[in-house]
Amino acid sequence: MIQNTPQLQLAHDFVEYTGKNIFLTGKAGTGKTTFLHDIRGKSFKRMVVVAPTGVAAINAAGVTIHSFFQLPFGPYLPGYESVENKGVEGTGNNSNAHRFSRQKINIIRSLDLLVIDEISMVRADLLDGIDATLRRFRRSKEPFGGVQLLMIGDLRQLSPVVKDDEWALLRNHYQTPYFFSSNALMQTRFIGIELTQVFRQSDEHFIGLLNQVRGNGINQKTIDELNKRYIPGFDVKEGYITLTTHNNKARDINDAKLNDLKGKQFKFKATVSGNFPEYIYPTDYEFVVKVGAQVMFVKNDPSPGKSFYNGKIGKVVEVKGETLSVKCEGDEQVITVTSLEWKNIKYTLNDETKEINETVEGVFTQIPLKLAWAITIHKSQGLTFEKAIIDAEAAFAHGQVYVALSRCKTLEGMVLSSPIRSDSVKHDKLVDSFTLEIESNQPDGRQLEEQKWIFQEQLLIDLFQFEAMQIGIWALLKILREHQVSLPSGFMAVLSVINDEVKKTISDVSVTFQQQIKRLHAGDVEGNAPLQERVKKGASYFSEKLDRLVIKVLDNLDVDIDNRQVKKSIVDQVNRVLEEAHFKKGCLDSCLPGFVMKDYLVSRAKASVVVPEKKKPKYETGALVSTKTQRPQLYQKLKLWRDQLAEEKNVPVYLILPAKTMVELSNTVPVTLSQLKNVNGFGKKKIQQFGEEILNLLLEEIPEDQRGLIREEEEEVVVVKNPTHEISFDLWKSGLTIDEIAVERGFAVSTIQGHLLKYVASGDIDLNILIAPEKIATMQEMFQVCGPINLSEARDILGETFAYWELRFVKESMVFKEGEEDKNPW
Repeated sequence: MIQNTPQLQLAHDFVEYTGKNIFLTGKAGTGKTTFLHDIRGKSFKRMVVVAPTGVAAINAAGVTIHSFFQLPFGPYLPGYESVENKGVEGTGNNSNAHRFSRQKINIIRSLDLLVIDEISMVRADLLDGIDATLRRFRRSKEPFGGVQLLMIGDLRQLSPVVKDDEWALLRNHYQTPYFFSSNALMQTRFIGIELTQVFRQSDEHFIGLLNQVRGNGINQKTIDELNKRYIPGFDVKEGYITLTTHNNKARDINDAKLNDLKGKQFKFKATVSGNFPEYIYPTDYEFVVKVGAQVMFVKNDPSPGKSFYNGKIGKVVEVKGETLSVKCEGDEQVITVTSLEWKNIKYTLNDETKEINETVEGVFTQIPLKLAWAITIHKSQGLTFEKAIIDAEAAFAHGQVYVALSRCKTLEGMVLSSPIRSDSVKHDKLVDSFTLEIESNQPDGRQLEEQKWIFQEQLLIDLFQFEAMQIGIWALLKILREHQVSLPSGFMAVLSVINDEVKKTISDVSVTFQQQIKRLHAGDVEGNAPLQERVKKGASYFSEKLDRLVIKVLDNLDVDIDNRQVKKSIVDQVNRVLEEAHFKKGCLDSCLPGFVMKDYLVSRAKASVVVPEKKKPKYETGALVSTKTQRPQLYQKLKLWRDQLAEEKNVPVYLILPAKTMVELSNTVPVTLSQLKNVNGFGKKKIQQFGEEILNLLLEEIPEDQRGLIREEEEEVVVVKNPTHEISFDLWKSGLTIDEIAVERGFAVSTIQGHLLKYVASGDIDLNILIAPEKIATMQEMFQVCGPINLSEARDILGETFAYWELRFVKESMVFKEGEEDKNPW
């Protein structure tokens, strides 16, 4: 049973209450894995747990580093293309951003804590790959995007795998292959906490021997003491497991022992559902066993009885159907064993709560046993044995001998199959030097309190930091200046005013405010009344400014220009600024009652994943359209006519009427041909093509009693005695089709459709005559489900078999009927 110790408590408090990156290390059996599961279950910080291998990830109830961060398996060279993807278009160190889903990006952006288990197996370049991904998607450009790291492992046990050809590439960028040589990590002042209390062994003599093996303090006296457990010709008794260096040796021992047993073989095949790749199978897919076989449990008992644990040795005494009975030395009761599940999890984001959830991607179901006359030293990592035979004569990696020896609970329970030689205990001087530095610089309670204050102050400074938003607005202005010729008049002026106001009332004020925060900050923020008062006032002030100057303005800004590429650039940048503004406002609003670190971190994480819905400009309600026209309804009428005509003629919309021309038309409302000639973009040819149609549209805006004031003696004046839509309707009633009316009047078909729209909507023209009833039903259902979307979005949903005019007729008909029902609900 692992008890809480001052070191474990210190590690817990550094994780919970500071932003320091932490390397948690310690001898075998000091509670590192237990600490991971404890912090994972109790911390209020949003975290993700990753590990370098599939099995380690399953054991840590996390995911692999490569799968979560979508990193290639080849070397990561800072500033270079990924070696694995070299020469492949769209791949490489910095080109895989498109692979990340919006949900994965939101998880990354909302992280407080990244836990990396078995950090000793993580190469420096892999840690830099993690850093690059985090910086790419998070708001902070600090190392690891400002995410706190908790790195758990023992460098004296497992080391990273580095092939000679890989190191030939990496050595020019890294001092060592170990994680502590990561360029990003070296930019941080991370701390190391070493757990020293051993829970696995209680014999101080044995613990002392293990410490000398681990710490490169081994001498001949230590070797002689350990070699007392070398027993030539040892008669292997029941309950002993052999730990060996290579897979094939362990497999040969197990196969031979199983063949020696008489009796029937029983085979248990695993069942795999969902996504559970073979390389992360936690045990054999097919488990072959006989009664009398020595087996080891490979999973902890999930039942309240806790009758077995991962690494417990026993003997199969009965096999009945899908159930085995196992008797373990020292136990009075036989353990009944049935299949258990291992889950391959995936981190997802709850759309409603914005919490990080663990979603089961796949399940591996199998008997939680494996043959256990022998096992490799590598696979024994993390396990504890009462009795073990150590075969480390062929040890090839540093730390292997220590791992093997430290699996045993007692010196008496350990038997050496061959003597330990001094050259079989391998050490790495680089690891020894780093570990010694960590051991010599252990943090204490004073440093903890200091780091708490620093963390809280940094959170407050970040809260009132608006540099990213200001830079976003500058970037938006840069795009506008580059494409000013394509923009409606007044557009640039509005954004320039926003920029000036934001700089003066937000950015500049925040600099002074941050200085006030630093002056008032002394000790714990939550108990500092003067500071809390400033925080509340600052949160209220900046939240209101953001909402009024940025969010409301940009939410209602309509970017309507013909150049699609320019429009996309502007819209994307507007949305980036809006996203940052909404994020900052969410953080500020959480501090209106004052600053509480736990609550603030939760609110900040949720604010970082909120993607505000981009509001559509509502012209009829007076939304911001000053960048375009003083007559938004007329502008929309012109735009709808233009778009339909462009679709009919299959040409780009700007060839019919550019947006700037429509702005000028709706602002000046020319009613004569001579006035129309003065409009920018209207030449002789365009007047011949569309002049009469456009003047008819514009004249509809003039009250009927004022039309007679137009001077009839001017030859160029177009006098409309009857509204043009009435003329078209009269022709419809006379029996002409829409196409025939267009020919009769010399107008485009789309123009006639526009004339008849009000009569279709009001029911004066039967919609079923124009459109097939089944198509009407489909469109009505779509509008009912999707709400008031625009025609382009509606056509994207239904497809090109539905024409714009059909969608428009159905939509207007539904709007008219809803209005009539509101007037007369009875």
